[in-house]
Amino acid sequence: MAERPNLHCVAGMAALPIPVEFLDPLVYQSVCVDGFVASQVARGFSPVTIDNGTGVLERFLSLAAKPAWELTASDVDAVVAALIERGVGAVTRRGYVGTFKSFFAFLQARHAAEIESRFGVRLSDPLDVFHAGRHVSSDSPATRPPPTPQRMEEFFAFLRLRMEGARKWTPPARDYAMFRTLYHAGLRSAEAASLEIRDLHFDRGPFGKVHVRLGKAAKGSGPRPRWVPMLDDVALILRWYLQEVRPRFRVSGPVLFCDEGGGVMNSGSIRNRLAHLCLEEGRPVHERFSPHDLRHACATRNYERGIDLVAIQQMLGHWNVGTTMRYVTPSATFVEDAYRRAISTTLAGLDEE
Repeated sequence: MAERPNLHCVAGMAALPIPVEFLDPLVYQSVCVDGFVASQVARGFSPVTIDNGTGVLERFLSLAAKPAWELTASDVDAVVAALIERGVGAVTRRGYVGTFKSFFAFLQARHAAEIESRFGVRLSDPLDVFHAGRHVSSDSPATRPPPTPQRMEEFFAFLRLRMEGARKWTPPARDYAMFRTLYHAGLRSAEAASLEIRDLHFDRGPFGKVHVRLGKAAKGSGPRPRWVPMLDDVALILRWYLQEVRPRFRVSGPVLFCDEGGGVMNSGSIRNRLAHLCLEEGRPVHERFSPHDLRHACATRNYERGIDLVAIQQMLGHWNVGTTMRYVTPSATFVEDAYRRAISTTLAGLDEE
């Protein structure tokens, strides 16, 4: 696929006639992608959103290995199957399909007649209801409960043992600090990957806070920063990591949770790392979990401890509290436990009177 020009250079490209010599379908498709980018610029999408979405689209088209107007439903199935084989999660796969759907709608609106005249193909949307993917709606229960506090303590105990017997101590120690931070602070893997040492503010607030500068964008916005309190001794863990672990990596630098060379660990590396650790732990499949499961566990644990739902929303960086509600999956005895707490509080109040 031809190299995509800089975003600042394509604002008027969609209005330009496409020369006759662009008869190669993939070259023509590349020009159409540039026009799609230009339309997003005109609609006010942020550069980060446009760049991320365009990268997803180009990877989808590369896997398809043929022009969008030649794709059939079976071709889209094959692309999704290839993503599954590469370990791409369900949410990310929906993002791939959704981005392609937007691009195909752009082709139908702007280029249908020209594609038919140039290549003799009448546009027919290859996406159907079977490409929607499984999704948990706002009124549906989660498909799988998050790991319980007991399960997490068992996992962290395994990581501590792993540190004690490791030939190279620093990577296991980093894993311990990183996954405890993800669990207790409810960070996304991409947010943890982007953290730098300067983002730790131990003197901010009663517990200290982590400055998540590159929080997930929403509704076409750029990154949404937030401050996350260092609850549950996260401050102690991060101080230990900075003093005892981070200096032992070969290369110093700004990255907080770095790879062995001192560079950035991307979100995929963090997911793969956790998957490897769960596998090495030897637990059955239904007891393994992902970084996203840790966010659900963080939300559920704090909710069951009585923390206000809006506070949890702010901590996790959700756009609205409805999303946070879907992250909370109370335990089977949640109602009984809440009843016991309420009765205990009432009786304590009567005793004081």
